[in-house]
Amino acid sequence: MSVPVVFRERNRLPLHRRLLPLLAVAAAHLIGRLSPLRIRRILTACSRGGRPATYAEAARARTEVVSVSVRCAGQGCVPRSIATALLCRARGSWPTWRTGTRTVPMMAHAWVEAEGRQVEEPALIQGTPPLITIAPRS
Repeated sequence: MSVPVVFRERNRLPLHRRLLPLLAVAAAHLIGRLSPLRIRRILTACSRGGRPATYAEAARARTEVVSVSVRCAGQGCVPRSIATALLCRARGSWPTWRTGTRTVPMMAHAWVEAEGRQVEEPALIQGTPPLITIAPRS
């Protein structure tokens, strides 16, 4: 099965602003290899104490993650969503992190939400029921 992939144009971050997104991406790649139970535990622990992220904060974090990682810019939805959440957390906020599947058409996806809507996700992804949700916790 083939899936059409269209890369958006990536913005390049200035060198002095790349470190934090790169650290978030590196951590996300490590966390993303764990079992769903461990991912849930780690992200739940990270979400504690963070205020809810605004849509603008989450969109900015996602843009920075995509700008420093080609894999996150493509089909790496798990590391992209985890890195976005971790980058928001490093700045004091936490978006709602979700992962889910649907059967028609069959797909699994991970994403972040802020202010009740998915952050920068294509319309194809809309309507995927979440299986795991990690919301901000104070």
